Amino acid sequence: MNRDQLAEFLRSRRARVTPAEVGLPGGERRRTPGLRRQEVAQLAGMSVDYYIRLEQGRGPHPSRQVLNALSRALMLSQDERGYLFHLAGQTLEAPAIRDDVPGGMLHLLAFLEEVPAYVLNARYDILAWNPMAGAIMGGLDDQPPERLNVIRWVFMSPDIAEYLDDEEKGRFARASVADLRAAAGRYPGDRRLQALVAEMLALSPEFADLWDRHEVEVRREQRKRIVHPLVGTIDAICQVMPVPDRDDLRLVLYTTEPGSPSHQALRELRHLTLR
Repeated sequence: MNRDQLAEFLRSRRARVTPAEVGLPGGERRRTPGLRRQEVAQLAGMSVDYYIRLEQGRGPHPSRQVLNALSRALMLSQDERGYLFHLAGQTLEAPAIRDDVPGGMLHLLAFLEEVPAYVLNARYDILAWNPMAGAIMGGLDDQPPERLNVIRWVFMSPDIAEYLDDEEKGRFARASVADLRAAAGRYPGDRRLQALVAEMLALSPEFADLWDRHEVEVRREQRKRIVHPLVGTIDAICQVMPVPDRDDLRLVLYTTEPGSPSHQALRELRHLTLR
């Protein structure tokens, strides 16, 4: 059980919920953003003293019943609820994050000749990709292993400005950090993931600010606008799919509307770079 992280997470989620959202009167003299501690305790059906001790990092191990009650009181999403349980030590030990890619997935990447596709693990390491992914993301074949990490690329690489404008980068960065925090909850013992987070906290104030928000959300489908130096703007649908039988891996696909200018741009990119 990580008492300090659990306490921080509870405080951050309590500050997010307004009284109106849970059917409580707001009032004009409220000095506390979000809910008061006694209101959370009331909604969760526990004593105020017990909840205060949890927020101060000195409480006992909360039971599953208590965690479920807190999840309802704080209006946690499914991803946030899972993260809360992980912090409280109430989940089964998660499998390790691995670096191998199943052979069937490698065959699928090779088959997707017109669609940029790559395989990502829970640390955001790019483990395998097809030629179109290399073309749209800027020469993955030439990068050393430490550069093949999307988190490092988003927050530390100056090259990102060539592909994503500030607004697009901001949305992607926020979603990626929320997803990485969810992964940190699922794989609490992964030292390489912990080292990545520590590295980014030390080197990137932007990452540190987003990490401190305690947002937790597993990354799923997302629209992305890419400005490619060869073919211009590509409006892509970034689809993130779990790899069967491997919770630590996801397949990422960049698709476009058939017949759209972005679809034509992808075809032109393939013609220019993969002849």
